[in-house]
Amino acid sequence: MSLLPLTGKSALITGGAKRIGRALALALAASGADITITYRTSADEAVETVDAIEQLGRRAFAIECNVRSEASIRVAVPAAVARHKRLDILVNNAGLFETAPLDQLTLAQWDAVFETNTRGPFLVAREALPHLRASKGRIINIGSLGGIRPWSTHAHYCASKAALHMLTEVMAKSWAPEVAVNCVAPGWIQQDEEDKNAAKQFAAKTPLSRNGAPEDVAQAVLYFATNASFVTGQILTVDGGLGL
Repeated sequence: MSLLPLTGKSALITGGAKRIGRALALALAASGADITITYRTSADEAVETVDAIEQLGRRAFAIECNVRSEASIRVAVPAAVARHKRLDILVNNAGLFETAPLDQLTLAQWDAVFETNTRGPFLVAREALPHLRASKGRIINIGSLGGIRPWSTHAHYCASKAALHMLTEVMAKSWAPEVAVNCVAPGWIQQDEEDKNAAKQFAAKTPLSRNGAPEDVAQAVLYFATNASFVTGQILTVDGGLGL
């Protein structure tokens, strides 16, 4: 029987305790990787996710980390490496989504979104870089269709994700050939607690006639983590055609 494709490797997923982050952590674990997840306020969910990963036969570790804090990142990344003795995959998933009219955006709202969605991935990737170079690893950023298409009530979010897409390309060019860097840009991803009327509206606009699921994002992340040996600097939109 062949080994799972990520057997012997270690992955760090920021914001991996719940929602899309949890799906990414479970998918990488199911492919053989040992997992570290970070969380900020979701301690209970982090415990549940660690337990679910361990039930898959993988080692798992959760650590509190605020990606807006350089000091917090400088504790979390070395802790992840110390726990699993290596780092092969970094998934920058932690993000902040907020709705606000453009003319009513406050400076605090703007800064909070950019510090989380753009500066955070830069800081985590920079801290992880020596370990990823040593393992010839991969970075996968989680962008958004909003970084490609303008959403009038999400200016700060859209701008932050567009910046993350460009940062992905710069990282890919700067850190080659040792580290491949790519980005998955989801469209509307259905979460259980989200408004059902909005879900129906988005599904009706989508050429594939359904909304995305966290597992759809996970499949794209797995592609970059396992198969894309000659792919770097790419933004892969996972939206069922919604952005067309």
